[in-house]
Amino acid sequence: MTGTPLRVGLIGYGLAGSVFHAPLIAATDGLVLDTVVTSNPERQEQARAEFTDVRVASTPDELFERAGELDLIVIASPNKTHVPLATAAIEAGLPVVVDKPISGTAAEARELAALADEHGVLLSVFQNRRWDNDFLTLRKLVADGALGDVWRFESRFERWRPQPKGGWRESGDPAEIGGLLYDLGSHVVDQAITLFGPVTEVYAEAVVRREGAATDDDTFLALTHANGVRSHLYVSATTAQLGPRFRVLGSRAGFVKYGLDPQEAALRDGARPGTEAAWGVEEESLWGRLGAGESPVTGGGTAVETVPGDYPAYYAAVAAAVRGTGPNPVTALEAAETLDVLEAARRSARDKVTVTL
Repeated sequence: MTGTPLRVGLIGYGLAGSVFHAPLIAATDGLVLDTVVTSNPERQEQARAEFTDVRVASTPDELFERAGELDLIVIASPNKTHVPLATAAIEAGLPVVVDKPISGTAAEARELAALADEHGVLLSVFQNRRWDNDFLTLRKLVADGALGDVWRFESRFERWRPQPKGGWRESGDPAEIGGLLYDLGSHVVDQAITLFGPVTEVYAEAVVRREGAATDDDTFLALTHANGVRSHLYVSATTAQLGPRFRVLGSRAGFVKYGLDPQEAALRDGARPGTEAAWGVEEESLWGRLGAGESPVTGGGTAVETVPGDYPAYYAAVAAAVRGTGPNPVTALEAAETLDVLEAARRSARDKVTVTL
């Protein structure tokens, strides 16, 4: 990409900011990480150590006071701050990326989308799991017709964390927008809608299993899509034996894939896109299997080479969208559609009903 790099202000330097956003921004041609906002002195020093030219601000207000020096704002702060900070960025005339979930309600997401349109700025939502290796592989199989007509999509994002870690993500305060439904659920629902389109019915079960936990840590969603596909989605912190990440059943064949995309682990370990020869590439032993009539555990089906994961593609697309040379990779209206489902799932689990959208 030619021209002066776009200067990025990153608000928040916890897990999302330091592990995902900052490294991906820094690795993207056409973007430069200009400022990190965090009030935590240790995180300030961490940012300076990892990005020697970065400026540090203690509050978002300090950042917005020099909005004219920036070209893009990225919001990676706690969920409850997403709407007010995105509103401030948009009203300052700055394009903005917001980590998922963009808001607590679909209505708020649509209001932000309208505000961004009014001010003529980009509003994009960080749904990095659209660029997971397994999802890219499955999307290709579906597009190629390898499964025939898809009947059922099973997606699991499961962990074994029997002890709560605490913090706002596990808070029972509704204002925090915590819990697995809005955390991992944002990913699996977005993937289901991206693959199979609008949802017409939602059934959900949400349980608090761990002692000391204050919000859902074991949740199941059953979605009926307008095209007839059924999605069964599991998000859990209490799964002692992990199931397949995907099991997809169609009229011609099924696809089963175990294991998580390696990019998050690589980023946590300090690896960086652009410095690794084979970013996002998965070893052959973890490839999924495509076939019919026999379990992949007993050797059934044919191994399908996993498409490399590509988180950097998201920010490359954002840079192009800001410059007007490409589309918004994930719109706020798409995020609102996911939130419609999450709100329906919360109601379904609470009232023990199936919700029609």
